[in-house]
Amino acid sequence: MANPDPGFGEPERRNAEALIRMALAEDLGDRGDLTTTAVIPPQARGSARLVARAPGVLAGLPIVAMLVEAFGVEGWRPRKADGDRLSAGDVVAEIEGDFRAILTLERTALDFVQRLAGVATLTSRYVAEVAGTAARVLDTRKTTPGWRILEKYAVRCGGGFNHRIGLYDAVLIKDNHLAWLKAEGGADPIPRAVAAARAAAPEGTVVEVEVDTLDQFDAALACRPDIVLVDNLGPDALGEAVRRRDARAPGVRLESSGGVTLATIGALARTGVDRISVGALTHSAIALDVAFDFAVAP
Repeated sequence: MANPDPGFGEPERRNAEALIRMALAEDLGDRGDLTTTAVIPPQARGSARLVARAPGVLAGLPIVAMLVEAFGVEGWRPRKADGDRLSAGDVVAEIEGDFRAILTLERTALDFVQRLAGVATLTSRYVAEVAGTAARVLDTRKTTPGWRILEKYAVRCGGGFNHRIGLYDAVLIKDNHLAWLKAEGGADPIPRAVAAARAAAPEGTVVEVEVDTLDQFDAALACRPDIVLVDNLGPDALGEAVRRRDARAPGVRLESSGGVTLATIGALARTGVDRISVGALTHSAIALDVAFDFAVAP
């Protein structure tokens, strides 16, 4: 089940603005582009095409538009949109104007597009592997510090969905939380943790519990959390968890996670699980090869 609308909104724009400021500061310092200023006259005009060198899925084009606006380059013409599938040689956008400005923004623009398109492209491969099932492919919090909003946007461009954004917007009771409660003593830690989370979190907050055995799964299911995350269970055990969920608590969503790869995600999806979270979408994506082809105006 693919995500139909990646939605570059205000959170993505704020994240991009902050990263653009940092990227330009580290690239230009307090002296600017020494090479371009020395070699290119101030009146020079030119153009460039943003071109895909490899097939993939586009993400990050609105950030290039923000850079173009920040540098005052007037001739910006996008030819593709985020989420579009690209073939090698596809023209993504065209730009024309102050040649100094175009040369100076080139590397920063490519850094954003190549990174985010890499995430979108890898996500699309995982999404393709679960086609024909009800499973959604989700990301995790294993993101580049500072880039989380944009990387999760890129996941949506690739057809995936977002897990919680951070620690602030959902409850996920993990093994270390349960280990502390178990060491403290008392009743079964899973019901205690779920009850404590529901009492403390704002109304409407999603409560999820991570388990790694079927016995823990049974205990979690009895508490009726919103989601049970089953960690590192293979297809056979996961299929049994789905059967138990369907029989006892069909309203509880079931998520699989832990070491999921392109080779294994299809079998997991075919068990009937609702969600599969994959850290590799953001921590292991390879940049997509995208380049600027320049032409100097006569």
